[in-house]
Amino acid sequence: MPDRTKTYDVLVAGGGNAALCAAITARQAGASVLLVESAPKAFRGGNSRHTRNLRAMHDQPNAVLTDAYKEDEYWDDLLRVTGGNTDEALARMTIRASSGVFGWMKDAGVRFQPSLTGTLNLGRTNAFFLGGGKALVNAYYLTAERLGVEILYDTEVVNMNMEDGAVRSIDITYKGFPETVHARCVVASSGGFQANLDWMREYWGDAVDNFVIRGTPYNRGRVLKNLLSQGVAAIGDPTQCHAVALDARAPKFDGGITTRLDSVPYSVVVNRNGDRFYDEGEDVWPKRYAIWGRLIAQQPGQIAYSICDSKAFPLFMPSVFPAIKADTLEELAVKMKLDPGKVRETIDGFNKAVKPGQIFDNLKLDGNATAGLTPNKTNWARSVDKPPYYGYPLRPGITFTYLSVKVNDKAQVLMDNGQPAGNLFASGEIMSGNILGKGYLAGFGMTIGTVFGRIAGQEAARRARN
Repeated sequence: MPDRTKTYDVLVAGGGNAALCAAITARQAGASVLLVESAPKAFRGGNSRHTRNLRAMHDQPNAVLTDAYKEDEYWDDLLRVTGGNTDEALARMTIRASSGVFGWMKDAGVRFQPSLTGTLNLGRTNAFFLGGGKALVNAYYLTAERLGVEILYDTEVVNMNMEDGAVRSIDITYKGFPETVHARCVVASSGGFQANLDWMREYWGDAVDNFVIRGTPYNRGRVLKNLLSQGVAAIGDPTQCHAVALDARAPKFDGGITTRLDSVPYSVVVNRNGDRFYDEGEDVWPKRYAIWGRLIAQQPGQIAYSICDSKAFPLFMPSVFPAIKADTLEELAVKMKLDPGKVRETIDGFNKAVKPGQIFDNLKLDGNATAGLTPNKTNWARSVDKPPYYGYPLRPGITFTYLSVKVNDKAQVLMDNGQPAGNLFASGEIMSGNILGKGYLAGFGMTIGTVFGRIAGQEAARRARN
């Protein structure tokens, strides 16, 4: 049991990938480290439990990635999904640093597997963890414990008592009982505020009742709100978030990766009125899957429906919930509680607008498009005409929010006056808004957490020793 009366060199608030990278790195640098995780041990790891991969730059093929994925291409991909709403210096630093994480991760017990093929198109860009995020988290905890990182579970940071731009003490609740602990330096790695539905409601109103929080229920943003109330600089739009199309039958919290739906590129997607509302084939799925939650959130009732035929059904990974199946479009519409006449009208109009052209290729942007629709589908447009037909109900699945504390390239948290806090650092989702102004690239959250976790741990240990 950690000695809660002593002053630690570094306290890490959080228990996911970013926190563990910070804690392990600080301990490797010789610091005494206390990691504070709000979840019980069985649910430790935050959103990282549900991850599968990390996006990494590489100049040539390696053991887990094919071909090359160089800095400029990586930056261009990020630039396009964020629409330029990013800090280029921090983004490029993160991209470059991603190429050097494999050795450190392997030494910390993480193992990789070949990338998946098909819908995700990630074999060249993303390294997949053997056993997924839960295996990664467990490996990091084993390494942290072996190195002597002390860990408190069921412990929430209530208040970081700041004075003159530095954290002087940390109020916690340990298994429900209030205590105060001390550390020379603090790393905030406690995630966003997506599981705090009351806070989300301030920006989204009653639409939040129809949101699904696909990650941990423990990311309630208490540390984030506490720091922002004490003169820490904020960055990021509070309405922006990593939000995917999730199966509407998923649980309210913690459904994870298995409830995500990847059918959109090969489907026609309609809202509850039976109308299409966005280009389903705008880009390859890893560059667009995380905009669909937000798109659905803007539709009536925050719900949409993915409809495809038997040609498209084998092309994507299904949800953990079975597809709704019918022999006719009208029957499918009735099962999904949609107007069958309107669905038939929308699908017939779509089919007539499909232009004959190139050979269909689900592994790349194939240019098969519609003409004369608003909006058009610009890739993978094929007639939906071969029964049986399949449908999925979709809800906004929120992974993490982008409102963040502002940081510099040393992971130091910045105050409202632009000066770095004296002993406060941040990594992971709580600072992701510095780089992710909007949009998302598959695997990039883990990249941010790994890179800034290591920087924060190193810098906090160095500061504590000095």
